[in-house]
Amino acid sequence: MAKTKGQVIAHLAEKTATTKKLATTFLDEFVGLAYKEAKNSFTIPGLGKLVLVNRKARMGRNPATGATIKIPAKKVVKFRVAKACKDAVLGAKKK
Repeated sequence: MAKTKGQVIAHLAEKTATTKKLATTFLDEFVGLAYKEAKNSFTIPGLGKLVLVNRKARMGRNPATGATIKIPAKKVVKFRVAKACKDAVLGAKKK
């Protein structure tokens, strides 16, 4: 249902009985906080966690030519999905 920022804001404003302007401000501030705190890991309870990960240098292959290339080490941002979110979206695993 809510796929664009405008649709998300409209849904939040409707469900919380606030204005779209207030919902936009909240969403922008929340996202800004997530960006700022991601280097220390930022948890969204029930949804997941943003974490900064150091990726090692490795050897790769150019798909066009097949030549081997060295891929340098770098930092990347990853999102780890919480178990509660997985269970809600995929259904709880049966044992």
